[in-house]
Amino acid sequence: MDKGRGRSILPSLKPEKSRPDLAARLHDVPHSPGVYVMRDRLDRVIYVGKARDLRKRLSNYFLPSAAKKADVKTRALITSIWHFDIHILRSETEALLLEGKLIKEFRPRYNISFRDDKRFLLVRVHFGDEFPRIGLTRLKKDDGATYYGPFAHSGALRTTLNWLNKKFGLRVCRPLRPGEADYKHCSNDIIKNCSAPCIGRVSPEDYRQRVRDACEFLQGKSKDLLAALEEEMQKAAARLDFEKAAELRDMLNDLRQTTAPTRRFERGARARVVSTIDPMADVRELQDILRLERPPLVMECFDIANIGTAHCVASMVRFKDGVPDNANYRRYRIRAVSGQNDFISMAEVIRRRFSRILLEAAKADPDAEFSQEAPREAMMRLAERQKSEGRGQQSEVRGQRFVSLPDLVIVDGGKGQLGMAVKELQQLGLHDLPIIGLAKENEEVYRPGESDPVIIPHERGALKLLQRIRDEAHRWANGYHQLLLNRRVAESILDECPGVSQNRKTALLKHFGSVTRLRKAAVEQIAKVPGIGAALAREIHEFLITRGSGDAVTP
Repeated sequence: MDKGRGRSILPSLKPEKSRPDLAARLHDVPHSPGVYVMRDRLDRVIYVGKARDLRKRLSNYFLPSAAKKADVKTRALITSIWHFDIHILRSETEALLLEGKLIKEFRPRYNISFRDDKRFLLVRVHFGDEFPRIGLTRLKKDDGATYYGPFAHSGALRTTLNWLNKKFGLRVCRPLRPGEADYKHCSNDIIKNCSAPCIGRVSPEDYRQRVRDACEFLQGKSKDLLAALEEEMQKAAARLDFEKAAELRDMLNDLRQTTAPTRRFERGARARVVSTIDPMADVRELQDILRLERPPLVMECFDIANIGTAHCVASMVRFKDGVPDNANYRRYRIRAVSGQNDFISMAEVIRRRFSRILLEAAKADPDAEFSQEAPREAMMRLAERQKSEGRGQQSEVRGQRFVSLPDLVIVDGGKGQLGMAVKELQQLGLHDLPIIGLAKENEEVYRPGESDPVIIPHERGALKLLQRIRDEAHRWANGYHQLLLNRRVAESILDECPGVSQNRKTALLKHFGSVTRLRKAAVEQIAKVPGIGAALAREIHEFLITRGSGDAVTP
């Protein structure tokens, strides 16, 4: 380090100004199915795609002859690509599932498909019901039911379920407990498509076994039925019944597509995706670049989110061993400042977070003299004690719960935010806690006491790790900010209307759907809402007319 100027000298880590030769990387890409992730020069994900053959698909982007034939949008994408990652998978179906997961997670600017909230289909069976039925859903709930999937091909799945219901005689009626009254309005038993458990044709135990057999087939555990169908198809072809043979052939294709073994890729930090990312290697590289005494196995990143003067919030996300530790995420409403002041906001959230950690640690070990011992040293001693006792990052000492200090603190911002955070840590006695600031514009890393930033090349895993935790903090803060904005919208103009309580407001909005529709309603229509009399209906109507349409807020 150049002590005279306080500048980090990293000659081996000079940033590359020229675009990497992406075409040269094609030789390392296999002819395998998978997913590719395109990133720009700031390492932001700009496009996610799938391919049956990764090398052939990527060659369409980076070979000059293929790029010339591309449309305007594709050429703009190619110009923005700085590097890419690949995920090698076993089938095109797995690639489709992973592609959808990554697009929902990163929301790349050049992707259109999968950016909404629509999910792949799941099969739901609740074995706790008296007569379970096989149903379809797109949302997995914690309701005691068993879920299978997701399934990438909805058409093949629906064909498979129709065949299973007929083959095993499963009910498709909607009543939770069907009886004789429901049987009178059903014709599935007559056409031999249902075993009619509602009138006792089969016992509940026999019926549940039929459902279990159908589910085993859905999981690909029963090959006998497929073999029997294929034999039936061959016989139909032998007797020149080609229409029947073609129908059986198409059904076999759908069944095989649905029951083919496929890994399930779930959204969230617990999902483990085949990837080129090595989190622990990135952690070790970050330790070397920042010259830290110990690997930053636990990192906490702070971000501020606000729009105008409304709802300034902050977020804290924790990464452990290079991956998100969702259970230890935190979010804060800023109290010390109204309006936009990221510096004071950052100081507040740092003060609240680490004063809380020190307070809990002091309660956990009252014998520790925090006034005599440096707070970080005391916390490290407690952490070593819990480690020797086989406990996690968050545990108890003498019945008191506490959280250990991180190995590295990251603030989203430049010198200003970093300076405020350092000042708060020093006041808490945590002057030796490693902390850095990550500026967004050029991805520069600032350290306390150094005027010049550390520049890490964009292709290095250490910077990608910092970007991942920074982007996660940004997502967590924006999510909380949006939640508060939605609550504010729900506090509609009706809150100012005399005589309208919270229950009456809820009833009015439930009946009319929005304040806009309520404003257009007549007094007689408003009076029909439960709890709203004729007199109050006139007051509400006059109030909304007086306030005018400009004040309307739709919850």
